Amino acid sequence: MTVLKQGEDSTSKTYYAACSLTYLLAMVASNMALQWVNYPTQVVGKSCKPIPVMVLGVLLGRKSYSWKKYVFILLIVIGVSLFIYKDKPSAEGKSSEGIGLGEVLLLLSLTMDGLTGAVQERMISESRTKSGHMMLNMNLWSIGYLAVALVVTGELFVFIDFVNRFPEVIWNMIIFSLCSAVGQFFIFLMVSDFGPLPCSIVTTTRKFFTVLGSVLLFGNKLSSRQWSGTVLVFSGLTLDAVYGKSKVDRKNIKE
Repeated sequence: MTVLKQGEDSTSKTYYAACSLTYLLAMVASNMALQWVNYPTQVVGKSCKPIPVMVLGVLLGRKSYSWKKYVFILLIVIGVSLFIYKDKPSAEGKSSEGIGLGEVLLLLSLTMDGLTGAVQERMISESRTKSGHMMLNMNLWSIGYLAVALVVTGELFVFIDFVNRFPEVIWNMIIFSLCSAVGQFFIFLMVSDFGPLPCSIVTTTRKFFTVLGSVLLFGNKLSSRQWSGTVLVFSGLTLDAVYGKSKVDRKNIKE
């Protein structure tokens, strides 16, 4: 049951359970990676999210893309990486030669992102899952997983103690939850109507546009590398909008 009138939901509960688990694992792995890699490395790593979403969408989600789509997405990913990356020395204790645990966790996070997208592709193709049903069921499964994790790790009692000492944080959590719910509404709407890949592109490029907007509004200067990244992002987005849609996509739009 959802507030939105979207009819009966025939999506398999297994898909919801799997999708919620991979989503949570992606988030946990990404946050844990910060213990071994610096924040710019994590941001640049996560900017590659559309790639596993696309690849695993093809391998597991029964999706197909033209070769042009791969090129355009690669342009966007490289552009965002160039734009966001900061030329700063690595923080002590958070960097090492070669691939360390932090990089492995980032790869795990990206893999989970790809699996989440693949499962969502299955939902949409098999059951035409609507955004309200997807949002409701994924959050219910996530609550269950997190409740078990909180009890097993003992963090539930730490949280209760923290709230008792700082009760004013409750209002912050309520506001944060409301804002998150509004954001989720549009994210799931985009996933159900356009697919996981366009959604991953939007969530990847949002940081780019946020920084670019601040540059334009406040007159901050961009380095030559950032300008190169800007050109690549806009080139990729423009080319994808004009040439990236398959014949099936164009047919659906016309209908």
